[in-house]
Amino acid sequence: MKKKRVTSPKVAVSIWILTNLVFSLGLTILSIIKEEGSSILYLPFIYIFSSIGSLPMGIALMIFIAIIENLDISIKQKFLRLIMVCFLSTLIYGILFSQLFIIKSTEKLPAAAYCALALFAPSLIAIAFLHKKINIYFLTTKNESIMENNQFHNDEDFNASSDRNSVVRESAQATLNQPRDFSSSKTLMKGLITAGMILGMLIPTAFVSSLVNEREKRQDTVVDEVTSGWSNPQTLSGPYIYIPYHVAEKDSTKKSVSITKDLYLLPENLTVDGSIEPEIRLRSIYKVLLYKSDLNTSGNFNIKLPKDIDINTLQLSEAKICYGISDFKGIEEKMSVNFNGAKYDLSPGLPTNQVETVAVKNTNPDGEVKDEAHTKQVTSIGLSASIPLTKEDFNKPLNFGLHLKLKGSEQLHFVPLSANSNFSIKSTWADPKFDGNSLPTEKEVTKDGFRAKWGFNSANLPFGTVLTDFNFNKQDIAFGINMIQPTNQYSQTNRSVKYAILFIGLTFSLFFIIELLQHKPMHPIQYALVGMALVIFFTLLLSISEFIAFGYAYLIASFATISLITVYAKGHFKSYKSASIFGSLLTCLYAFIFILIQLEDAALLVGSIGLFFILALIMFGSRKINWYGIPSIA
Repeated sequence: MKKKRVTSPKVAVSIWILTNLVFSLGLTILSIIKEEGSSILYLPFIYIFSSIGSLPMGIALMIFIAIIENLDISIKQKFLRLIMVCFLSTLIYGILFSQLFIIKSTEKLPAAAYCALALFAPSLIAIAFLHKKINIYFLTTKNESIMENNQFHNDEDFNASSDRNSVVRESAQATLNQPRDFSSSKTLMKGLITAGMILGMLIPTAFVSSLVNEREKRQDTVVDEVTSGWSNPQTLSGPYIYIPYHVAEKDSTKKSVSITKDLYLLPENLTVDGSIEPEIRLRSIYKVLLYKSDLNTSGNFNIKLPKDIDINTLQLSEAKICYGISDFKGIEEKMSVNFNGAKYDLSPGLPTNQVETVAVKNTNPDGEVKDEAHTKQVTSIGLSASIPLTKEDFNKPLNFGLHLKLKGSEQLHFVPLSANSNFSIKSTWADPKFDGNSLPTEKEVTKDGFRAKWGFNSANLPFGTVLTDFNFNKQDIAFGINMIQPTNQYSQTNRSVKYAILFIGLTFSLFFIIELLQHKPMHPIQYALVGMALVIFFTLLLSISEFIAFGYAYLIASFATISLITVYAKGHFKSYKSASIFGSLLTCLYAFIFILIQLEDAALLVGSIGLFFILALIMFGSRKINWYGIPSIA
């Protein structure tokens, strides 16, 4: 049966269809990973919209492939021009996308680059998969031109031929069987396939990244379960005195009416001296950090009313001393306050519903903060006790003292509601993080624990000692201690996954160079197996680091992966020397990535220098490769 001839429209349509299929599949998988409600059932719809949107690219391919086919250049150069056409087409799409859909000018260039890469990678994969068909097309047209000029000068010779297309196919096939002429083209195709597989192997790493986030969320769920039964992070404020008072105002009819308002009196001096005893609870394979604190609070009030408030309008019989606390479950024993020489028991509840504004962090499914501009209104909670207060108590020191034993988890924060205050906290926990609005004026952190001090005065606080309303956000002046755990295996594993392109790309490049030097080609299936071994490294790292320290987990996972790939390389190349070189280079690569994971501020500098030397080694190692396949002349 007569085979159909390969034409430029067929080649262009094949590339266009396969590019859209790869792009749609990748976009569907990415949306599923990001948990945006997509499923594999959306693939046909994504493919349809992608095909419609890229129709101009398909038409451009038909035109330019016909132009490239008529050029008097080598097959390799035609392939390079075809790749260049695809790159320029996707670049135009990226620029149009950034101009139409990106508002901020600073984001247009990155968006254009990402969009162009997202389109160019599928087209590169399509060309790699269709390279044989494209190669036959270029060879067929080339041989047709040769035969028309040299063999078929008249119709009689042409009619004597049994089938012109058969001759063309035989000639093309004969040309394909000449490895010397087309070894460079094979190298190019192998390079394109390898590059496509590097990009393809990033898809399973996205699944690994999703798995890391899932395990981290599981840990957060376990922490919430434990802390809900123990106590949440605590924020303390006070003590302060509440007094309602009357003020005369005119209503809508201009009649004078009496309105009750709230007056808050803050201490003149406040001292907090306490200690924190950490406690680690195990739940399944997770560790939850809890604490017990012992706090001694003392100070004095010195009530001086402003001129616009008459002491006779104060309802002193309803005066209360208040203390703010964020979670009642943390109170270990009965709370009492010594005020002006007498003891008063505190009970839950504040005399008024104090409403304050706090910032709300909107996060995406990965836990990353998207926006901090939103706020919400919350009601403060705390304890209070009625106290006797007379006019004679004004303008003189009123001493107070409070002893508090409090449970909490991870964080302990304070709100300095006083004209002058000093806080001193110590603990046996050796890994504190001092956060909030103010850092300690003095601190000492050792392997045996920490000690920190804070100091405030009326000059650096946004209020006085007499307030008619808490018209400020308490969280803006809060400070304290966040007792972080020394290592977070999930964040470090996530950083490792971000370097997956280096793990996979450099390993595949090393295999590619060695196979060219030793003339022992590897099949794409073998590359896929090596790639899966590299991906499984991350799952090993994740699972092992949940039981032992991250450094030891990295050592075990990398040793297992390097050993597996080295033995596989030995089996393919049949050389202990090649396998040992391969294993040594992989060891250096994994050690280099581990150093980058541990670094923070200097990671960019060290990474750039390291990549420069890696590139230099690749260039040095590949200097003897005969890329064009042309035999050297002795």
